[in-house]
Amino acid sequence: MWRNYLTVGLRSLMKNRTYAFINILGLAIGMAACLMILLFVRYEFSYDKWLPHAEDVYQVQTWFKNPDTGELSYGQMSTYTSEAALRKDFPQIVSSVYVLASEPVFYKDGQASSTENYRYVNGDLLDTIPLPLVAGTKDALKQVGSAILSETEAVKRFGTTNVVGKTFTVISKGKQRDFRVTGVFKDIPKNSSFSANMIGRMDFPSFFESEPTFLDCWGCNSGWVYVRLKPGSDVKTIQAQMPAWEKRNIPDENSGEARFNAGDYGDWHLINIRDVHLGKAQDASLTVGNDKSSIITFAVIALLILGMAVVNFTNLSTARASQRAREVALRKVLGATRRQLIIQFIGESIIVTFLATVIALAVVELAMPAFSSFLKSDIQVHYLGSDGILLPVLLLVALVGVLGGLYPAFFISRFQPASVLRANKSSAETPGSGRLRQVLVVGQFAVSIGLIVCTTVIYAQTVYARTVDPGYKRDHILQVAEMNRYQLLDKGEMIAERARRVPGVDAVGRTSIGVATDSNNNTGVMIPGKKEPVTIGNYVVDPGFFDAMGLTLVAGRWFDERRPMDDMSLPFPPDDASQRAIAARGVNVVVNELGAQRLGFRHPADAVGKTFRAALVQDEFGLVPVTVVGVVKDSRFRSIKQPLDPIMFLNARAGGGHTHMIVRYHGDPETVRRGLDQMWRGVTTEVPFNAKYSDDIVGKLYEAEDARAKTFAAFALLSVVVGCLGLFGLAAFTAERRTKEIGIRKVMGARTRDIVRLLVWQFTRPVIIANLIAWPVAWWLMRNWLNKFDDRITLGPTPFVLAGLLALVIAIGTIAAHAIKVASANPIRALRYE
Repeated sequence: MWRNYLTVGLRSLMKNRTYAFINILGLAIGMAACLMILLFVRYEFSYDKWLPHAEDVYQVQTWFKNPDTGELSYGQMSTYTSEAALRKDFPQIVSSVYVLASEPVFYKDGQASSTENYRYVNGDLLDTIPLPLVAGTKDALKQVGSAILSETEAVKRFGTTNVVGKTFTVISKGKQRDFRVTGVFKDIPKNSSFSANMIGRMDFPSFFESEPTFLDCWGCNSGWVYVRLKPGSDVKTIQAQMPAWEKRNIPDENSGEARFNAGDYGDWHLINIRDVHLGKAQDASLTVGNDKSSIITFAVIALLILGMAVVNFTNLSTARASQRAREVALRKVLGATRRQLIIQFIGESIIVTFLATVIALAVVELAMPAFSSFLKSDIQVHYLGSDGILLPVLLLVALVGVLGGLYPAFFISRFQPASVLRANKSSAETPGSGRLRQVLVVGQFAVSIGLIVCTTVIYAQTVYARTVDPGYKRDHILQVAEMNRYQLLDKGEMIAERARRVPGVDAVGRTSIGVATDSNNNTGVMIPGKKEPVTIGNYVVDPGFFDAMGLTLVAGRWFDERRPMDDMSLPFPPDDASQRAIAARGVNVVVNELGAQRLGFRHPADAVGKTFRAALVQDEFGLVPVTVVGVVKDSRFRSIKQPLDPIMFLNARAGGGHTHMIVRYHGDPETVRRGLDQMWRGVTTEVPFNAKYSDDIVGKLYEAEDARAKTFAAFALLSVVVGCLGLFGLAAFTAERRTKEIGIRKVMGARTRDIVRLLVWQFTRPVIIANLIAWPVAWWLMRNWLNKFDDRITLGPTPFVLAGLLALVIAIGTIAAHAIKVASANPIRALRYE
C-alpha cells in the first residue's frame, strides 16, 4: 500500500512539473529563510550560556534617571567602590571583581604598538567568571602583576601559546608596567557579553595614586562589576534590599549648596550575565549588544515567511486537487476509505516538503557563512549534538507537510464518486475553496507589504541618521585619539601647533568630547532659587575647537586666549593651590542652546553674562563661579538614539583633560593623514598614532541599523519571491481553468485588453485588500521602533504608498504574461469540441 502511495505521489509530481517546481522551490526558499533566521535568533539568545555556572554570575548595572527631564538611561558600568560594598553587605556573594577597560601601549624592543580589549582587574576574575584555560591553573590571577592572555593575543605577541612564565611590558598612565603571564585562556566566543584579549591583576590604589578620588567616588562609573552568587540564591531578594544598601553606603558627593548623592539618581541592579546582551542596558558595554524586541521580530518574520510558503503550497495543492476528481472517484469505487485517501495526500505533501527541505538545507549550508559574516556573528550549522538541527528539521518536515497537505487532503477526500463519474468529470470544485485561496493570497501579500514598509522606514531612518545636520560640520574631520596619554600631558599644545603646520590642515582643536566618543562627564550647577543642582555635561576644549569642529555661535562669543578668565587650565594631577585659585576667581564658560534652556533661559542671548555656581573642583574648595560668555548651536556628538546633551564648555589650553584632537582639512585625506602621522612620530614613539575620519566613525555608529535594514530588505525580497511564485502558479491554473470562458467572451466580442483587465483585476484585488491589513500593523511596529531614537524621521504616508504600489506592480507583472497569452489565444481552440 505504501509503495503504491509513493508511486502515485511521484507520478503526480512528474505529471504536473510546473506546479511541482513552484511548490518545491517556494517551500525551499521559505524553509531556508526560516532556518537561517531562527539559527540567528537562537544564536542571539545563546549569549554567555557556554560559560560554566553562568546561572550564578551577575553583572552589577547602574541605571540613572535624569532629575531635570525624567529620562532614563541604562548603563552596564558601575563604580569601583560598589564592588567591595556589595561583597561586604551581601553574604550570598561568593566572589566579586571589578573590571577596568584599558588600551595601554604594548612596549617591546623599543617599539610601541596599540592594544585592544585589555582588562585590568582588582581580584581573581577566574573565581567569578570561570573562563576556560588552555594553559596555567585556576589560580593564575591570585597575585598582583599576573596576567592571562587569549590564545590569539599570545600568538600575536609571542608567536606561540606556550607563554606561561614569560613577561611583557605595557605603558599605562605614563609608566612602564611589567606583567608575568600565568595562563592562557581560550578565545572568548563571539556570543559573549564579556570580551578580553588580556586580563591583568592590578593594584588599583597605586594605579590611581594621581587620582585618589576615583577609589571612593560613587558617581564615577568607569568599569564593570561582576559577582558570583551562591547556587540557589534568590536574586530578587537581593534586589529588593538594594535601595537600603544604597542609603547605607552612598554618601553625598558634594557638600554645601550643590548637594549631590549618586543614590538619588542611580539605582544598582544585578543582571544575570546571560541576559546582558539583550538587556535594557547597552550603554558602555564590553561588546555590542542587541535589541531583544528586534530579535523577536526576526523570529516572527521567519515564521511568517515559512507560513507564506505553506500558504503557497496549500493554495496550489487545493487548486490542483480538483483536477484529480476522477482518480479519487475511482479509488472510492474500488474500496478506498476516506482515511486512506487523507493519508495518501498528506504523504504526498510530506514528500514534497522533504524534497524542499533537502534543497533548503543546501541553501543554508551555502549561504550561512556569508550571512554569519554579514551579521558579524559566529553561527554554526550542526546536525547532531545539543545544538544540532537534524531533529528540529525532521519535525519541521512533518509539521509543514501535514499543515500544507491537511486541507487539500480533506478537500479531495470529500468528492462524491457518483456525481463525478456520472458527469464524466475530470475535475471538481468545492464551494468556498476559491474564497479560501483569495484569503490566503491576501495574507501573503499583507506580510510582503508589511516587510517592504519596515525595510523602507528603517533604511530612511538610517540614511537620516547619517545625513542629518548634527550642529557642526561633520565632513573633512580627522579625529585623533590618545591625547590623554600621560606621555603627552605636557605636549598637547605643541602637537596642536605642529598639526596646524601640516599641509592641508585648516584648523586644529583639542577636546574631551568629539565625534561619537565615549566620554560622559556631568556636573551640578546651582541656579538661584533652586535647592537642587541642574545636571549639565562639562567638557574641556581649547580655543581652536570652535573652528576645527565647525560650531555655530548663536549668542555672545567664543573663548579668547587673551582673557585670563576664559582659561581654566589646571595641572595634572590638580594641586590644591590651583583649585583654590579657580574657585576664588571663577571662570567663563560657553554653553549650548539646550544648556541655556536647562539654566532657565528661553532665548540663548538671555544667558550671556549670567553667573552661576558649579562643582568643578574638589569639595573642600567649594563651588566655582561660572559666567556664560557665549551660546553655541546644539551639536549632536553621539548617536541620534541618545538624548541631546546640555553642554557647558570649559577652556583649557594645558592640563590632562583633552582626550582627542580634531583636525579640519582640505585636499586629499590620505596625504593629510600621512603628514599628521609623520608629525606625531616626531613627538613620541611611545604612543601610536590613532586617527579616524568622521565619516567612518559615524558609519560605524549606525552599523547595526544599516545591517538591520539590509537584513529586512533581504527577507522582504524573499517574501515577495515566495508570494510571486504562489501567484504565478495560481494565475497559470486559473487561466487554464477559464480557457473556455475566455473563448466564449472573445466570440461574444470581448477585446484582448478587456480579458487582460478581467484577469489582472482578479489577482490585484487581494493585493489592494492586503494593503489595508498591512499598513496599520506596519505603522504600529515602525512607530514603536522610531520612538527609540531621540531624533527621527516623520512617519508619513510615503513608505506605505510606495510599498503598496510596488506590491501591486509586482503582482501585475507576475500574472500579466499569463493574462496576455490566454487573452490572445484563438477562441476556436477552446470551443472546437463544443
